[in-house]
Amino acid sequence: MSSERHFDLIVIGSGPGGYVGAIRAAQLGLKVACIDRDKLGGVCLNWGCIPSKALLHGAEIYDEAVNHGKEWGINIGEITVDWSAFIGRSRKITGQLNGGVAYLFKKNNIEHIQGHAHIVSGNNGVTPCSVEVQTPVGDYYNGNGENVIETVTADRVLIATGAKPRDLPFALCDGKTIINSSHAMILEERPESLVIIGSGAIGMEFAYVYNAFGTKVTIIEMVDRIFPIEDADISKLAERAFKKQGMKFHTNAAVKSVEVHGDSATVTFSDVNDETKIESVTGDKVLVAIGVGPRCDGLFDDSLGIELDRGFIKTDAQEVDEPTYKTSVAGIFAIGDIIGPPLLAHVASEEGVTCVERMVGHHTFGVDYKSIPACTYTNPQIASIGMTEQQVIDAGIDYIKGEYSLKAHGKAIAVGAADGIVKIIASKPYGEILGAHIIGHDASELIAEIGLAIRLEATIEDIASTMHAHPTMAESIHEAALGTENRMIHN
Repeated sequence: MSSERHFDLIVIGSGPGGYVGAIRAAQLGLKVACIDRDKLGGVCLNWGCIPSKALLHGAEIYDEAVNHGKEWGINIGEITVDWSAFIGRSRKITGQLNGGVAYLFKKNNIEHIQGHAHIVSGNNGVTPCSVEVQTPVGDYYNGNGENVIETVTADRVLIATGAKPRDLPFALCDGKTIINSSHAMILEERPESLVIIGSGAIGMEFAYVYNAFGTKVTIIEMVDRIFPIEDADISKLAERAFKKQGMKFHTNAAVKSVEVHGDSATVTFSDVNDETKIESVTGDKVLVAIGVGPRCDGLFDDSLGIELDRGFIKTDAQEVDEPTYKTSVAGIFAIGDIIGPPLLAHVASEEGVTCVERMVGHHTFGVDYKSIPACTYTNPQIASIGMTEQQVIDAGIDYIKGEYSLKAHGKAIAVGAADGIVKIIASKPYGEILGAHIIGHDASELIAEIGLAIRLEATIEDIASTMHAHPTMAESIHEAALGTENRMIHN
C-alpha cells in the first residue's frame, strides 16, 4: 500500500545516533519521521549502555555489602538476592527510557513509524528518496517487498541502524547455553560458571556483574592482554585487580571450538604462539563478546548500489576533514556504528547532530575523532582518551608523562578505592595533551576534564595551574598533570 506522506528527513533507527539526530533536525525546522523496527532507544537504551549500568551498580552494591561491609563497621546479616527482581529493575529502567524518547519525539513533532525500513531509492533530483515500511519478520528485514505497510518519501534519509553482536562462525549463539550480551542481560537464573570469550568493555562488564554475585568467571582473550585497546599499563593493573576479585584469565588464547553438552558447554582453545598447547574450560554458559558488526540486513534494495566496506556503510567521513556523512547514493546519509569504528553511543550522537546541522548549512564544529572518551564501568572503572603511550612512541613524538597512584590519594583512601592510577601524556616542548588513561573510582567521570582540555587546546600547564577542590577524585588529574614536570606533591 502506497502513501502520500512526505518528509524533509527520514531517520532509520532510534538509538542514540538516530533519535538525537532526529530531534536536532526537528529543532532546525525539518519535518522528520523516525522508523524503527524495535523499541525506541535502540540497543543502547534497551540492551546496552543503560540497562547494563543498572546491573553493574547492583553488583557493586552487593560486592560492597558482602565483601567490604565489615571494613566500615557495618555488620549485615545473611544477604540474599532476588535475581528476578535484580534483572527486572534493569528492564523497568528501559521502559522508562522508551517513554522518555517517545515524549521527546512528541514534543518535537517527530513522526514515529514502527516497522522495518527498506530503502527503495535515493534522491535523483527528480523524485525523492523512497522507503518501504514493512511488518517485522524476526530479527531481520524482510527485504523482498512483501508485507509492506506503507511507502514514505523524503528529501533525505539518515541511516542510524547501529550494530549487533558478532557470532563465532563455528559456535552460533543459541540464547540458552551460548549467549551474547543481550541474552546475558536477562538470564532467568544466575549461572554457577560462565566462560567469556573476549575481554573488551562488554565482556569485562558482564564478567564483573556475574563474578560479584558468585559466578565462577573465566575470560579467554586472543591477544596477550585484557582490554587490548587500552594503554598497556592500564591493562596490566586491570588484570591484577580482577584476578584479585576471583576471575581467571587465559590470554594469547585462540578459541578452536565450543561444544554444547546438556546444560553446559566446553570451550577449547590453543596458545596463539604454539598450537600444540591445547586447553579447555567448561561453563554453564558461554558468553561470546568478540565485538559487534553492522546491522543493515535487507535495509537496501538490490538496485540501490550503496557502497559498503566490510559490511559497514561508506561515507565521506573516511575521506574528508569536515564530513557531511553522505553515502554513495544521493540523498542518503549514515552515522553511528553502521559506518564503522569507533563504535560508541556518544560518537553516534555527535555524528547525528553534525550530520543534520551540515544538511541545513548550520555552523558546527563537528566531531573531533582524536579525542573520543571510552569508558568501562566495572569496579574499578577504566577510562581513556587520545593516544596510548605506545601509539605516541610509534608516532615518534617526543613526550612527557605524569603517572599518579591513587594509593596516596586522600579521597580514594577515604572511600576505600585506593587501587588505580591516572596517567597523562603530553608532547614536548609545549605540553599539548596527547592522551589520558585512568583506572580507578569514578574514572568515567574524571575523563571529561581531559576531553574539555583537549577540545580547548589547553596545555598540561593549564591543568596544573587550575585549582581543584579538596577532597575530590578530580585532584588526581591535577596531581598527574604536576607529575609531567616532576612537581607531584603526594607521590
